[in-house]
Amino acid sequence: MELISTPYKMIITEEAQHDIDAYIDTIIYTYDAPMTAKKHRDALLNVLKTIKKYPEANPIRDTISLKQYGLHVRRANFKKMAILYTINKNVVYVHRVVAASLITE
Repeated sequence: MELISTPYKMIITEEAQHDIDAYIDTIIYTYDAPMTAKKHRDALLNVLKTIKKYPEANPIRDTISLKQYGLHVRRANFKKMAILYTINKNVVYVHRVVAASLITE
């Protein structure tokens, strides 16, 4: 069975972009690992592309800690990070990219 994807647009919120930048900057400056940072950024962009193509692949998480991002929040994992997003019609809104340990179920 082949999945048929609907064309989705993705909007990365300012907070999520800040989260991504801070994550990459930490790898570059705290760990002095610019090549590792590039690999992480490329891998993260690939995960975001997959979410954009198949956003409904991740289940809805209606936990209290995620309500601040709206109803029907979905979570995709990337390394030790959680990508939190919602879908509204054909638009995927990425709200945050945070340490997975900060999300309580």
